[in-house]
Amino acid sequence: MPTITIVAGGNSIHSRLTGVLNYAKEFLEKENINPTTIQVHQLPSEALIKAEFNNEKITEANQIIENSDGVIFLTPVYKAAYSGILKTYIDLLPQKTLKDKTVLPLVLGGTYGHLLVIDYVLKPVLINLGASNINSGVYIQDTQVTKNEDHSYSLADETKARLNDALTQFIKSIVR
Repeated sequence: MPTITIVAGGNSIHSRLTGVLNYAKEFLEKENINPTTIQVHQLPSEALIKAEFNNEKITEANQIIENSDGVIFLTPVYKAAYSGILKTYIDLLPQKTLKDKTVLPLVLGGTYGHLLVIDYVLKPVLINLGASNINSGVYIQDTQVTKNEDHSYSLADETKARLNDALTQFIKSIVR
């Protein structure tokens, strides 16, 4: 089975982004794939801000990505770009770390006005990191993810269908 890492660039584990993360993890687990999740906001903040490339937790996270066959980058949109938290971590990834890996961007935003953030903001950075097999990403409007009273999340049927298609293609791209 392929080794997949999900890099979650949100600022909380109690946000709608977690609903998308949980859905992706559950989908992969049903395919007998146990993804590793890197919650960037849980990495040492000082190491991220000061760009401490040799920080133990940063090097451990980088090694997880290095050992992966596929990487999913999950981020909210802020100011028409991926999150600053994700940016601080991406800046610490070794050059060409995504070479020979399949990549899937998943983005959660407030309006469809940010739909092109995947193609015009995130993909160029991923290409610079060596990614040559970037699958079509999924942009999800935050109104399509509902936080329930029991702290679980529900996704709109249309969103689930798009995620199912993207995740299925992602797995096929890795397993070839």
